[in-house]
Order: sequence, then structure tokens, then C-alpha cells
Amino acid sequence: MTNKGSVPKKLSFISIYFLGINAVIGSGTFLLPSVIYRYMNLSAIFVLLCTAITVSMIALCYADLSSRFTGSGAAWLYSYNAFGRFAGYELGIFTWFLGCTTLSAEVVALLTILKSFLPIFKNPYVYAGGVIFLILLFSIINFFGRSWVKVVNNISAAAKIITLVVFIVVGVFFIKFTNFSHVIPHAALTGFMPFVKHFGAAFTPIFYLFTGFSFIPIAAKQMNNPEKNIPRVLIAVMTSVTILDCLMLLVAIGLSGEKLGGYSNPLANALKTGVGEWGFAFMIVGMLISIFGVAFSASFNTPSLIASLATEHGMLPRWIGKKNKHDAPWVGIIFTAILSGALATQSYLFLVSCTVLASFVQYVPSILAVIKFKHTDEYPTHGFSLPGKYTIPIIALIISCYMITNFTVPTLLLGTVVAVIAAACYFFIKEDKVAEEKHESFLARLRNKAFDKTKK
Repeated sequence: MTNKGSVPKKLSFISIYFLGINAVIGSGTFLLPSVIYRYMNLSAIFVLLCTAITVSMIALCYADLSSRFTGSGAAWLYSYNAFGRFAGYELGIFTWFLGCTTLSAEVVALLTILKSFLPIFKNPYVYAGGVIFLILLFSIINFFGRSWVKVVNNISAAAKIITLVVFIVVGVFFIKFTNFSHVIPHAALTGFMPFVKHFGAAFTPIFYLFTGFSFIPIAAKQMNNPEKNIPRVLIAVMTSVTILDCLMLLVAIGLSGEKLGGYSNPLANALKTGVGEWGFAFMIVGMLISIFGVAFSASFNTPSLIASLATEHGMLPRWIGKKNKHDAPWVGIIFTAILSGALATQSYLFLVSCTVLASFVQYVPSILAVIKFKHTDEYPTHGFSLPGKYTIPIIALIISCYMITNFTVPTLLLGTVVAVIAAACYFFIKEDKVAEEKHESFLARLRNKAFDKTKK
């Protein structure tokens, strides 16, 4: 018999680590190697390492911030405490938008894979029907069967790790070293600016391979000792994913060479080149399970985020956070389904670009928050402190700003529209005094806790 008053078991370091791996490794790992190779050939490995170092600096800033706060929320929570309610609200909306673009990208990725062996999905009407079916399926499951989330998440995490490990271990025996002869595309060698253009074009899709790390601190309250475990997990996840992605890309290039740039399913086709049809079939099944799991997780987390902004923090009207008898935020589920469905009409690469932009919008205020807290020491760190004081945040800020030069006009326009609409709505939302008092009480407890630890 369970005790109704018992405290739910907190997530351990290992559990958080696997959740992080599942959040970071998504469809991009399986579908973007062809795009990355097309722009930089074998030098894509170098770009990947540069991107990994860049993202790791940003992740270290998140590690610093997560060691200051135990509350759930990540980027928007940090901005709220550093720069006020409006900054937190805008970041909260962009985090929800990021969840919607991630869900849409994963749905489009699923249908892209299905196209490769079921030509019927090339029909625009069948494709649109597939989008509607998947979005509705995820929404219905979230309405009535949210207990499935953990099961699907675990199966998805296991599937993607097994799929990638098998690809690397089996594929390495079929590598042809002549495929490594194309180091840099000829077009990139015609001058400095063409090289920079190719580097930037590869940088954005590679950046997408790492964006999921920012979701790790969102459920801090469910974690055991989050101030110490989240920083450690962020570092461990970034290291693991970098090694895995480098090996994956190296093996894919070794198996396919120049052909890699023309594949719509690069890893599946690369393994097929090495071992035959069973390799293609194995990769397709593993990819479908993995990407379905990521999409399902996004469809679960995204409505919960917008609901918590309404009910726990009073940043949106309370009716947006309404829940049904299954404890599902049904209004948030509907809003998420509508926006994700609309976004899923766009191309996969456009959605990748939008996801990176939404991530960029979170990173810059978070990095600035690190600089502010280091200067004021308002919320001291516990368990992890960023070395070098301002050095890493300033480098991370400069490189993050470089990202804006790689976005297309339509992507920037969509981001601007989201920011403007969110800002306009803010002035019509009445402040929830109860939620504000609750938040102030939380901050007071945090300051007292920090003061007590500093005294000790």
C-alpha cells in the first residue's frame, strides 16, 4: 500500500544523465550529416568540434546558473530573477515556441524517413494527413494517457543509443579510407569569404545537434540535489554527445564519401552501402522509434511549460493552465497542437533554423544573467562555480551573437513576429498577485538558504 503523503522519489544523477542524452540526441543526429557534409566535406568534423566547444561554453553558463537556483524553469527563470518579470515572460514564451518548433521538426523528420521507403508519403495530401494524424495522436495520448510518457521516453533513449552504437561499431569495419580524400569543398577554397560562408552554413545545423541541453534544468524540482547534479550532468552529456557525434560523422563519411551529401537518410543509406539492406532496415527502425520518442516527449513537456507559466507564475491568464481529470493541461495541449501543426507545414531545415534561433534567444539573456550574478553575487553558487569569472560568459556571448549572421530573413522575421506578439499580449495580462507573492517568497527562501550556506 502506498502512503498518500509520501514524497515522490527524486531523479538520481544517472536518471538525469539519460534524460539529458535523450533531450540532446534527436532527429538532427540521423538526418543532418548529409547537409553538414555538403557544406564542409571531411572538415565538417572540425566544424563539429568548434560548435561543441561553443555550446559547451554556453552549457557551462547554464551549469553556473543551475547551481544558483533549485526551481524549475531554466532560461526564463534565470532571466526573471536577473532582469525582471517582462524578460522572464518573453523567455517563457520563446521556450514554449522552442518546444513547438522541436515537436514540428521531429514530426517532419518522421515523415521524411517514411518517404524513403513508402513513396505514398510524397503525395502532398497524404503528407499533410500524416502531420495531422501525428499531432492529434500525441495530443490525445497527452489528454488521457500521460503515464505512457516515461515508458516511451525510456524506449526512445535505449533505441537511439543502441542504433548509434551499432552504426559506429559495425560501420567502422567497412570504412574506405579513399572516402576521406575530399577534405574541403572546392567552392569553399576560392577565398576567405566563401570559406566563412560554408563554415556558417554548416555551423547552424551542427548547432541543432546540441540544442536540447537547455531543457535539462527545466524539471529541477524533480531532481535529487539539482544544484550539484545539473552542472555535472550538463558537462557529462555535452562530452558524451560530442564524442558520439564525431564518431558517427566520421564513420558516415568513411562509408559513403561524396555520396553522403545526396542522401535524405544519410546514416541508413551509409550503413546500407557497407553491409547491405539489413543495415538500412535496422537504421530505419531505430530512427523511427528514437524520433517518435523525442516528438512524444516534446508534445508532453511543451504544454506543461505554458500551463506552469499561467498557474504557477501568473505570467499568462489562469485559464491557459486549466487541467482535466487526468491532470493534463488541456488548453496548453490544444495551443501547442495548433502552433506545431502550422509549423509542420514548413521544411525540416527551416524548422531546424527556427529551433536554433529560439535557443539563441534563450542563451543570450542567460549568459548576461551569469555576468550580472557574478558581479553582484546576489545568488551564490552551490556545487559548481564557473572558472575565470567573466571570461567564459563573454566568449560565449560573442560566439552566440555570431550565430545571428547565419539566420535567413524568414527565420529572423518569424522570431521577430513571436517577440512582438508576445510583448503586445503582455500589457493586456493582469498581474496575478498570489503568484507574484509566491515567487517573491521562493526568492526570499533562496536568498536565506544561500546566506546560511555562505555563513557555514
